[in-house]
Amino acid sequence: MKIERLYAITLYLLNHGRTSASTLAAYFEVSPRTIQRDIDSLCLAGIPVIAIAGASGGYELSDSFQFDKNFATPEDYACLLTALHGLVSATCDPKAKHLLEKIIPLSKSNETGMILDFSILREGEQTTLQLLQTAIAEKHAVQFSYTNNNNETRLHCVEPIAVLYRWYAWYLLAYSKAKKDYRTYKLIRMHQISLTSQPFEQEHVAADVILKENDRNDSRQYTQILLKCQESAKMRVMEYLKGTILETNSDGSFLMQATIVENEHLWLGTLLSLGDAVEVLSPEHVRTRLSTAAEKIVALYKKT
Repeated sequence: MKIERLYAITLYLLNHGRTSASTLAAYFEVSPRTIQRDIDSLCLAGIPVIAIAGASGGYELSDSFQFDKNFATPEDYACLLTALHGLVSATCDPKAKHLLEKIIPLSKSNETGMILDFSILREGEQTTLQLLQTAIAEKHAVQFSYTNNNNETRLHCVEPIAVLYRWYAWYLLAYSKAKKDYRTYKLIRMHQISLTSQPFEQEHVAADVILKENDRNDSRQYTQILLKCQESAKMRVMEYLKGTILETNSDGSFLMQATIVENEHLWLGTLLSLGDAVEVLSPEHVRTRLSTAAEKIVALYKKT
């Protein structure tokens, strides 16, 4: 395990440059003291790691250090090609395209048995993604209006750290200058986005470290729901709600369990769309919410 971590630390420093012991400790989920011992081991092995003192200090590799160009196998390069094809299909990023051209000659076989086609992710988001990537590269703040889950719209000015795709949507990870904290913003909810001339007011640690810490402090309210599901809706509950079967009932229906996020609405629309093929058995407040929504829909269509 230690050998793998030493190798990973070398790669991290090679890819990210000067990095503090605390950032490395957070990334590799070990103590700063363990990182210090690992750095000592790397130095003893001949890896030229330089320690820089001071507030902006940390560890970095000497400019003279180079990895063996044959450290990766043709199969490794085939995996890289698959990932790069996916990235290009999602963003049309010119840098990714250029890198793809560099990697292709290094791979004897481009086949991994997998194709990542994310072209649908570009729809409606490409201009926004390009603007945000420019802001991240230039380290300039962006300004936009944002409508939250409660339908409240406010103006935000943030320092963008990274764009990411998760939970079936694009998000911006950024430092909120007003809240003095890191937040994620759903791109589809951002409007009137503009690149400002304001440079970042501070240095930020690696995006993956920030994201991991944000996930630990996730304030969303998760609730487990119990459902009675007919055969006709079973696969859709499994697909859209990640439902799991607990048992099969004597009438051929299924007792299923799923987890929802209270202040999000996708699950509500999914359950309503399944009609009488799914019944939420518990908790009661979710049953009430579904019943109220259904009654409003029925009342609306009765009027017409």
